[in-house]
Parts: sequence; C-alpha cells; structure tokens
Amino acid sequence: MTKANHNKTSGKIRVKCLFGVLVLGALLNISGANVANSKQSQQREKSADTPANTTYEIVSPPTCLNYKGEKVQFINTTKGRKGIAAGMANKDKTGAPVIYRSNFGAAPKEFQSFIDRHECAHQQTGDIDRPHPPRNGPEHLMNESIADCIAIMRLRDEESYDKAGFDRVAQAMRHDMEKIGFPKISVSSRISNITNCYKKYEGAESFINKILKRRGLIRPQLKQ
Repeated sequence: MTKANHNKTSGKIRVKCLFGVLVLGALLNISGANVANSKQSQQREKSADTPANTTYEIVSPPTCLNYKGEKVQFINTTKGRKGIAAGMANKDKTGAPVIYRSNFGAAPKEFQSFIDRHECAHQQTGDIDRPHPPRNGPEHLMNESIADCIAIMRLRDEESYDKAGFDRVAQAMRHDMEKIGFPKISVSSRISNITNCYKKYEGAESFINKILKRRGLIRPQLKQ
C-alpha cells in the first residue's frame, strides 16, 4: 500500500516495494497523483521527515529459498529515496534470484525483518517468474496481501514474535506509511490484513504450499 514501480526486464518481473508493500489502488482508494498533489500529504511528509536522520543497525537477512529451491541472495544498497526503506525482489544478470535492500538503516529492525520476508515471499510463491498482472488489479493486490501474510507468519513462527513484537512491526509500518502521506484508511487496511494473518493457526510453509499448488507450481523436495 505504498508507491511502487514495476518493470519488465527481458521478460522477467522486477518488483520494487517501498518498505515492502505494493498494495495500492482498491485498498488505498486513492491515486498516486492525488497523494503527490495533496498539500496535506506534503505537509505530513515534510513533518515526518524531520527524524529521518535516525539510523538503525541493519539486521542479517533470513534464509530464503525460492519455489525452485534456489538460494536467494540479499544485497544492500543505498539507492532509492533517503529515509525510506525499500525492498526489491528480482533476478540478477545471470538469472539468479536476488533481493535488493535499499536504505534499510532507515527502518527499525522489526520492520527490516518484515520487508525481507515480504520480498522473499515473492520469490517463494513464484511471483518473479509469473506474468505480471495488471497493476492494482485484483490479482496484483492479492499477490501483495499474500506476501504480507507470509512475512508476518514467518516472524511469528521463526522469530517468536509475540504481541509486543507484532505491535512494533505495526507501529513502524504505520509510521512509514504516514511518512509517505497515505491516509488512515490505507494504513488500517494493511495492518488489518497482517493482524488476521498473524492470528492464523496455519504456518507459513503450509500456506506457501497451498499457494503454489493453486498456481500449478511444483516445489522440489529439498535434501535433508
């Protein structure tokens, strides 16, 4: 639910998410132009940029294998807008799966971890290799909701995030979204989604397998 750019490079999908999300359009109920031209949004952004010099320690990335069982490499970069952490799931020049971590020092460690797992989810569910759906269409929005869901379930299951840990993710999410200038309804929609996913009894692995099965993708059996 943030500004995002999508480009196709040599037929492959490149996905860039400002602080790990792409859900726009229907969930936002606004256009990018309206946000950019809104004086109120600009004032909020200017005000929120005041503490932008705060720098956090960059956390180590999690283990990430795409749906083919290939190891995903995480690459830190300072490209992108200053003060905004962003993630990009992509492939490098050799076709190997990668995730670019842009300005991660601008986000608290809990949100860095969330972004990592959100981008990893795009690799895990095969989004990078699938035809790109119309931007902000139902399928596109569903892909982003799925990635958010997987991210928060992994933090719950792998990092033992309790209610306090979840609240820190939600707080950082709210702060960064308001920093961009999105309205409260947009922030609430995304937080509501991860809240529901956090409460699911199902684990991330089971959820991912169901998504892959629905998409007709085969997940290889990895050697122990």
